[in-house]
Parts: sequence; structure tokens; C-alpha cells
Amino acid sequence: MRIAAMADVHAKGEEDQPRVTKLLADAAEDADVILLGGDLTDHGRQSEAEGLLAAVRDLDVPVVAVLGNHDHESGCASELEAILRSGGVHCLEGQGVVIDGVGFAGAKGFAGGFGRNVVRAFGEDALKAFVNASVVEAQGLRGALRALDAQVKVALTHYSPVLATVATEPAEIHSFLGASRLGAAIDEGGATIAFHGHAHHGALEGRTEGGVPVYNVSLPVLRDAAGASHLLIEV
Repeated sequence: MRIAAMADVHAKGEEDQPRVTKLLADAAEDADVILLGGDLTDHGRQSEAEGLLAAVRDLDVPVVAVLGNHDHESGCASELEAILRSGGVHCLEGQGVVIDGVGFAGAKGFAGGFGRNVVRAFGEDALKAFVNASVVEAQGLRGALRALDAQVKVALTHYSPVLATVATEPAEIHSFLGASRLGAAIDEGGATIAFHGHAHHGALEGRTEGGVPVYNVSLPVLRDAAGASHLLIEV
């Protein structure tokens, strides 16, 4: 199976539809499945999701997606998911789907830091809530991967599961770009490969502690590192 992966499309609505349509059409020409790793919309507005859906409807390949932080901005995440699902998009949040024998598990993920610098649930309730959100997202991804009945399992998140793909970002924001809890979930869930977005100035490739390949497919990274608007991987 040929997978075309990208993230951070940031669809802005009707006026932005030609750009989004071309991005997806170009990916569909190369691939059997398209992955969208979050920040599908610019401000999480329903009109932006409807513009993205209009571009998706013209495709003849399946689309698998997760939401990103921008998709939550307007407090309409559930409505955005419903819009996308109405057009056949597999919008995953702690869920999985098998397409032509390949399993896909997705979750937005969350922040929290990496390795020795992971944020711990100690002190104020606000900090504990922050950490709990990270833990819950990782648990959802782990569970979705484990539930897949497939030999090849693809993990899709918005936030990064490894430091390597965000290390070129300013060190001060590493903890807000992802969490090693997601990397552990990918390993423990038996993933074959993983994709994420969010880190616009990150690096293209990394690996989890267990050796699973991880790709940052944020559009700015793809354009800088590969001169392309999607990453094509065969599994």
C-alpha cells in the first residue's frame, strides 16, 4: 500500500479551497490512502471543515485523519469530526480502522515533554490536568493500536511522539510539541510506522525508543526537507 501523508493543511474556507484541492489531488495521484495529521483547519471553524470536505469529496482514495490543536480553537471539535465523517473521512481519536489489510490508529496526542524532561503530575490541579490530558491521549492511541487486527499498523498523531523530530525547534517549546508517552504507546501498541505534524520547524525523521520509524509530515517540513507537499511511503 502506498501512503501519502501530510499535516498542517490549515484550510481557511471557501477562498482557500483551490489550494487545498490541489494538495489532496496531488497526493491522491500517488497513493492508495491519504493521511492527514491534524491542523486540518486554521481556526477550527465549521466553514473551514466544509471547505476541506469539498476537496475530499472529489478523491477516489480513502482519507484517514486526526484533529490538531488548531481544530480545537473554536470549541467545535465534535462538529468538525461529524462534518468530515459525513464525507467518508476516517476521523480517528483513540480509534482504528483497517483498510485493505493495513491498520491505522489515530489520536490527536498532546504535549508533555520527552525523556527526563517529561512533565510530571505533581503540584497544582492545573498541572495535573495538563499531564492527565497527555496520559489519556497516549492511552487512547495504545488501545487503538492493540485493537487492530492487522500485521502492519500505522500510527497517526498531531503531536510528536519523539524528541528527534522536534529537536530543531526552540528548546523552550519542546514540551509543548509532543510527549514521549506517545512514543511509548506506539511501541507498546505494536506500530510499524508513525506519522505526526504540529512542529513546523522540526525535522523529517526520528525513531521511538523501540525503533519504530517516525515522520514529521507538517507541510513546512516536507517542503523544506523534501521539496514536496506530501510524503509517500510504501508499507
